[in-house]
Amino acid sequence: MRIEKVAILDEVTARIKDSDYCFIVNHGGASVAKMSKLRADLRKLDSRLLVIKNTFLAKVAKEKGWSDDVNAMLSGPTAVVIGKGEPTAVAKAIMDFVNDKDLAGKASVKGADYDSKIVDAAMVEALSKVPGKDQLRATLLMLLKEPATRLARVLSEKAKKGGDAAPAAEAPAEA
Repeated sequence: MRIEKVAILDEVTARIKDSDYCFIVNHGGASVAKMSKLRADLRKLDSRLLVIKNTFLAKVAKEKGWSDDVNAMLSGPTAVVIGKGEPTAVAKAIMDFVNDKDLAGKASVKGADYDSKIVDAAMVEALSKVPGKDQLRATLLMLLKEPATRLARVLSEKAKKGGDAAPAAEAPAEA
């Protein structure tokens, strides 16, 4: 293999090994404008889209120890989405891209390396529907805050109605 190709392969391998996830996408039929929009959306999520030759990706898969299921995904135009952090938002951005009406039947998700497992397109679609960490934290905080808010409302209403007044002191009994 030529020196340039070895350098490219080493760089791609290093980037994929360094990422938390790797989505494999068929980008067929996408215009430059659509690909640029996807790249911009992914950049906001600390991710990158790399268009890679299938032969290079097969060598990366072998070096990374992916199962043979990946070889079935390596046909047609292929790109990978790699990055760090929260994969749910990235999966949603990818699903929005492949479900674009202009790309109907052309672009698709092939699979992903997620949580050190090779998953299929159906799992990537399911991942795109899972709320992200921030949304889950906000929901949990709201659930934890709700009982205290209700108690405060009840006490406030009781105070407004005068039900909070202390009972009058009893007079001492006369002997």
